[in-house]
Amino acid sequence: MNYTFQFGVAFDVLPQLLEGAVLTFQMGVVTFAGGSILGLFFAALKTYGNRPLRGLAQAYVVFFTNTPALIQIYFLYFGLPEFGILWDNFVCVMIGLILNSGAYLTEIMRAGFLSVRATEMEAAEALGFNRLQQIRHVIVPHIAKTIYPALANFFIVILVMGTSIGAVVGVDELTGQAINLSTENYRWLEMFTVAAGLYVILTLVASIALALFGRWAFRVKAKVF
Repeated sequence: MNYTFQFGVAFDVLPQLLEGAVLTFQMGVVTFAGGSILGLFFAALKTYGNRPLRGLAQAYVVFFTNTPALIQIYFLYFGLPEFGILWDNFVCVMIGLILNSGAYLTEIMRAGFLSVRATEMEAAEALGFNRLQQIRHVIVPHIAKTIYPALANFFIVILVMGTSIGAVVGVDELTGQAINLSTENYRWLEMFTVAAGLYVILTLVASIALALFGRWAFRVKAKVF
């Protein structure tokens, strides 16, 4: 093997890779926030809804957890134009990831719903809380503490890493930037080695931030990395 590593080439374009890393992190945050809203909504339907609503929530979860996220994004990007709906690649990736993550978060949050003690719900009913007030003031604070480690792990493992799917349809997040730059300088090994290092830094920063936030907001000892 006569290959000579030239990491200077990769470090010369580090600003572009950092731009991709920032976009990756932003995509992860937005996806997690959107997926959490969907997860909370469908978890409530599965727990407290009538049979048709529970069936709707179950159908959503089954479909999006049993089909690849890439197929879902492809449908949005390549399929919707056949019906006259044109979204750019970034919008398709974000919507696809939010829908996909929302299905997984539905099951995670439903576990939190089921962990609420009956006495807490009875106390809320005695105070005159309706169902929405019970979810807001009793259930959400409870499940935030109960399932916070699982949510933090989901953000780190699934979303920060899963955003690399965007590179397939031309979104210039970290992996996309690495691919684009590698086609220009042909230093694939160096470029993706540096990109891998940036992913490690991203996940470490996110892990520390989530652990500190969990301890401050919910007194949860979430693991770092």
